[in-house]
Amino acid sequence: MPSDALFGPSLSTELMMATVSDRAWVQAMLDVEAALARAESRIGLIPSAAAEGIAGHCRVDDFDVAQLGRAAARSANPVIPLVNALRAAVSQDAAPYVHHGATSQDILDTAMMLIARRGLDLVLADLQHAAAAAATLADRHRATVMAARTLLQQALPTTFGLKAAGWLIAIVEARSELARVRRSRLAVQFGGAAGTMAALSDRGLDVARELATELGLEEPTLPWQTARARVVEIASALGVAAGVAGKVAFDVVLLAQTEVGEVSKRAIAGRGGSSALPQKRNPVDAIEILAAVRGINAQVAVLLATMVQEHERAAGAWQAEWPAFAETLRLAGGAVSRLASMLAALQVHPKRMQRNLELSGGTIMAEHLTILLGERVDRVMARALVDSAVATSISTGQPFQDVLAEDSAITSHLNPEELAAALEPAGYLGVSAQLIDRALAAYRAHKGEG
Repeated sequence: MPSDALFGPSLSTELMMATVSDRAWVQAMLDVEAALARAESRIGLIPSAAAEGIAGHCRVDDFDVAQLGRAAARSANPVIPLVNALRAAVSQDAAPYVHHGATSQDILDTAMMLIARRGLDLVLADLQHAAAAAATLADRHRATVMAARTLLQQALPTTFGLKAAGWLIAIVEARSELARVRRSRLAVQFGGAAGTMAALSDRGLDVARELATELGLEEPTLPWQTARARVVEIASALGVAAGVAGKVAFDVVLLAQTEVGEVSKRAIAGRGGSSALPQKRNPVDAIEILAAVRGINAQVAVLLATMVQEHERAAGAWQAEWPAFAETLRLAGGAVSRLASMLAALQVHPKRMQRNLELSGGTIMAEHLTILLGERVDRVMARALVDSAVATSISTGQPFQDVLAEDSAITSHLNPEELAAALEPAGYLGVSAQLIDRALAAYRAHKGEG
């Protein structure tokens, strides 16, 4: 397996790598143990001095993370060696109260929610930056005419502003869903050995409530040790956000091709070069986004598969979640961070867009011509006349405008000024301007919500 030092940051960020690191997981588990002790102390289940002693030792720097990892391999989860180490670190009087009434899954699942919260905050911030950059592009280029492409072929005129507005709304919607998950689906897992909280007699629900309050997480209706929907919801929302980044990245890669050249990224020294070709400027942000999306798709599939679990504790499916969940956060963080960077540095080339619009010799305006002609003659006849003119233009290489000017069946119904207007791309943009306004209004409303 590649080491994080060489390969990890290339598809993530330093902040996200730290958020899902082994040290971060150990500290998150210690945070849960400390919160559990405080919660139980508040309701009188354990002495306050014991709780203070336990919490005072819940610092990752006090533990050998590598040794905990080696010991975890012997017990199929890292909580057992961590609890043993924590009991050894605290005073003799406090040791019996470490991990009181909990089971390994309570600690690890709740720690996963803490990791998720920290990771989601990073992703949400980067999505906000990406949305701001997309909104700027949409507004700035609302009148920058370009070819819309369907099935990779030129279709009709559009504007780059509308394309960017489409990106914007996709980003806003993905961020809204992530924010919903962040707000309502991060919950404490606390059920004891089999979900009954029996070790705490009749105080289990009190502990669960206080633990949720202590950690700032939701208190679920029931323990969810083998009901894994919330884990998949988090991962799926991250997958959607990464997928949105991937869609934008794919558009940018296609638009940045040498033969298209409608966008490029502002040159940054030492980034995007080739090991062999001095002239190349590779769209590396987009490339890395697309690589991350392919990786995250696999991780979400793993997490969906782990939903099928046995009775009250899974044998294998639970253990498969941890690396997949961390990798999902890692890759999503990288994808959306690069999305924000890519959009902020995107350079748009209107002259190249205009040149590409002209490649069809005017046939990109055939639909507009058909509609205008259909107001003067039978619509079926109008389509047949335009189809014939398009075929002639393509087969002979003659400009579409010239073919039309020589076709008396068309010029008898449309004069030269009307033909020129029919072939003007900027005159056939539909409600593009209104759509951009709607997108920007939705973005401002979302931004105001936080």
